[in-house]
Amino acid sequence: MDEITVQQMACARLPTESGAFSLCLYHTNYDNKEHLALVMGAVDGQENVLVRVHSECFTGDVLGSLRCDCGPQLQRAMELIAAEGRGVIVYLRQEGRGIGLLDKLRAYNLQDEGYDTVDANLLLGHQADARDYTIAALILRDLGVHSLRLLTNNPSKIESLQALGMTVQDRIPLHTPVTQENAAYLSTKVTKMRHMLNMNLLPETQFELQRAPVDLNNGRAATAQRPLITLCYAQSMDGSITSQRGQPTPLSGRESMALTHQLRAAHDGILVGIGTALADDPRLTVRLAMGSHPQPIILDSDLRLPLQAKILQHPTHAPWIIAAATADHGRQAALEAAGARVWRASTTTTGHIDLPLLLPRLALEGMHSIMVEGGAQVITSFLTQQLVDRVVITIAPTLIGGLHALENGSIRPFPHPFPRLQHIRYQRLGDDIVIIGDVNWQAA
Repeated sequence: MDEITVQQMACARLPTESGAFSLCLYHTNYDNKEHLALVMGAVDGQENVLVRVHSECFTGDVLGSLRCDCGPQLQRAMELIAAEGRGVIVYLRQEGRGIGLLDKLRAYNLQDEGYDTVDANLLLGHQADARDYTIAALILRDLGVHSLRLLTNNPSKIESLQALGMTVQDRIPLHTPVTQENAAYLSTKVTKMRHMLNMNLLPETQFELQRAPVDLNNGRAATAQRPLITLCYAQSMDGSITSQRGQPTPLSGRESMALTHQLRAAHDGILVGIGTALADDPRLTVRLAMGSHPQPIILDSDLRLPLQAKILQHPTHAPWIIAAATADHGRQAALEAAGARVWRASTTTTGHIDLPLLLPRLALEGMHSIMVEGGAQVITSFLTQQLVDRVVITIAPTLIGGLHALENGSIRPFPHPFPRLQHIRYQRLGDDIVIIGDVNWQAA
């Protein structure tokens, strides 16, 4: 490594949809290629810099090929670095895992004949992965980066950079959609190249979540059109969603959080109660997966949402605040001036928003599918009124003895016999277990 050198030739400001970067071109005595670094913020001498080492993929990065996940990974890395405000993408000119564009196209033809991506490379006389990360390590050193968090699904990349003297403090997974075109390619990366990908996130899951509008009887007497409702929350092994009411308690690991964000992107809207908004101050956006932000909806009968709440700075949607008819009109004017859209809705005798009356209104506003994320009172209300069609529950391997998702003191009794799940799927994501299933209300 001491015999190979890199020299920064020029840098220029590069505004992108993700944010403003600095693009630096490097010359090296190792090859005749022009390697690049995309830099945001001050990284020289900083600890734990967010870094992506990305190998050139003309077909994916430039043409948007669906055969691989390279283009979405590059775009996602830019978005994550922009969200953090600091980081580096090292762009190495080693097309096709180091075999070049010509043999990459030949490998494509072999794959169309039935060979996987590894066997195709081997048949052409190449290694399964011929990439070298020496130049990346030298570029990072030139930028003053020695300690980093690496955006990758590839353990070999981590091992290579560590062997080259870089301190990789953490691995940040890059979750991108699994499609019919790239599923076999990604599966081969998992089985033959040790890539850490969750192949349970199949494209048909996304399709099911996006279906609508639906006439959802599910064994009930209701016939009105309403959105498909997915209930999604994380709990400890003892069934607690937080240590105490009003106190945020992180439970989900990074991998299961990425699934949550993927599910958000598959819905038209995302709904929480004011308790969750006050405790967590959530953004309710999609940051850990590809896709559009859903419409944020907050049930806030008395308009208690703070004017400095993060949700009021939503990048694409004015949040919908659902209030009671008796809520203060001055407070409504202040929230609307801060960027919200306030709805007046019917309430129950207990002062809570009447969900069976609200949901058809949301359907008329284009909300064909809504993801409900809490808190306990909202979860209980949707379930006791049989308004849930699918549940996604993350179980974290911890015991906290706190507030349970279902409140025993609900004004409405829980349906008996209890509803059961059907079409159940179990996924292990990091240390968490995720259960996904449709609610069978006919049993209740």
